[in-house]
Order: sequence, then structure tokens, then C-alpha cells
Amino acid sequence: MKVYRFTCIVCPLGCSIEVEVENGEVREVRGCTCPRGKEWAVQEVTSPKRIVMSVVLVEGGALPTVSVKTAEPVPKDEIPELMKFLAGLKLKAPVEIGQAVAEWRGIKIVATRGA
Repeated sequence: MKVYRFTCIVCPLGCSIEVEVENGEVREVRGCTCPRGKEWAVQEVTSPKRIVMSVVLVEGGALPTVSVKTAEPVPKDEIPELMKFLAGLKLKAPVEIGQAVAEWRGIKIVATRGA
């Protein structure tokens, strides 16, 4: 049996959570105060995901790049492929904050700064 220990990041309480996994299955989750923390901890063990932030080249803007992020979490093991995709993007100004500038596997890439 393997035990994973986390400090929950879902809310300000920062619960100390332990997740017991046996033969690839979650057996028990201890230490979380709310159901959201339990859900997050199980996901972190079984299929971790992250919001990805980066920069993309932009032509004709005040600066040579614009910051972007994914509109939803991406499976952690797919991040290197997403980063290659972002490295190949080149946008044309103007770019507005909040604008969806691209899409990767159905996930919108959103500008977090104007250019």
C-alpha cells in the first residue's frame, strides 16, 4: 500500500490530506474537511491536471510576446506537448485580454495580457 500526503490547495484551510492507494485503487482519504478537498486529492493521485501559463510570440504589438493560459486544467503528462504547440504559435496584434487566441485538443488558450 502506498500513502500520498498533500496539503490541500482548494480552500484557505490547507488541510493535511492522506490518500491510501493499493493496486492502483484509492482505498481511503483522510484529513480533508470538505468534499472538494477529497475530490482534489483523489484527482491528484489518479489523474493530476494543471492550468498552464506561458507566453506566445506576437507580431505588431508593443511587446514581442503576450502571456496566455489554458482555460481549463490540462493532464499533467500532456503539458510537454502543449508547450511545443504554444512555442509554434505566432499571433498578430491586436490581442485583447481574455481573448481566446488558439485551441488545443478542445481547450481554449486565453490571453492574460493585451498586445
